[in-house]
Amino acid sequence: MAASDLAARVAGGDVRALARAIRMVEDGDPAIDPVIRELRSRAGSGRLLGVTGPPGSGKSTLSDRLIAHWRHDGHRVGVIAVDPSSPFSGGAILGDRVRMQRHATDSGVFIRSMAARGHLGGLASAAREAVRLLDASGRDRTLIETVGVGQSELEVMQLADTVIVVTTPATGDSVQISKAGILEIADIFVVNKADLPGAPKVYRELKDLVRQTKAHAPWVPPVIQVSAQEGTGIDELVADIDKHTESMEGSGELERRRRERVRAEVEAIVVERAARRVRAALDDESMRAALADDPGSVDPYALAERILNTDGAARG
Repeated sequence: MAASDLAARVAGGDVRALARAIRMVEDGDPAIDPVIRELRSRAGSGRLLGVTGPPGSGKSTLSDRLIAHWRHDGHRVGVIAVDPSSPFSGGAILGDRVRMQRHATDSGVFIRSMAARGHLGGLASAAREAVRLLDASGRDRTLIETVGVGQSELEVMQLADTVIVVTTPATGDSVQISKAGILEIADIFVVNKADLPGAPKVYRELKDLVRQTKAHAPWVPPVIQVSAQEGTGIDELVADIDKHTESMEGSGELERRRRERVRAEVEAIVVERAARRVRAALDDESMRAALADDPGSVDPYALAERILNTDGAARG
């Protein structure tokens, strides 16, 4: 299928075309590049929401509730659920489709699980293009749920307009949250499983911590108690998501974030392509021979300089 035809079908909301385009992105098919370029001008009008937090905090159940709320309000929703993957096989759990299966037959919801594939921070390198395709296909709400470990919180901040950090009584006190470095990332804090013992304590400590560190910020992250399992607190959460969007639009923060997103994307593309070139160079016969020497005698810096100074590696 010609790139223009595929792009037109994606833009028209064709689910099969959207699935095919995302698969091409995941497979690194170069034929997707002109499709992405053609659709770029159509993307950018939808809202991008990131949901992150530690494993077991109920992110997927919370996401499921948000999807249901948005659909009730008539929004078309896209979901990218980034699952942990094996560093050896690249295989992923891909369990989020199971947890959100009640939306599987809804044509207004498109859910795609993607493997992290060892990408630094846990976000699949293809996720940003998948998000763009969802946006261009007419999904006015796109939710990115991350693995919630390592640097994924930092990366979702570069991808989403609004970042929700999900905590639970099991995550510990606010001091631990502060040490984890996520205080600067969250636009909204959710204390999930609010019906469990210890939830009020976490809620109070988070409120105090936000008050101490964000009192004079243009946007003070709200802290919301939610029970995603029971469906309580969702209306308040959606209202605060809307308030955050309005605040960013009014202050110019939304435009600033999106400009930073382009910068981060350029950097990520350069790093990814450079990494591919380095791996290809390492498979060269002469390089394999050098690496086959006694490990103690191999100079990694010299080999790295050799790769960087090779014309073929530089051009890719």
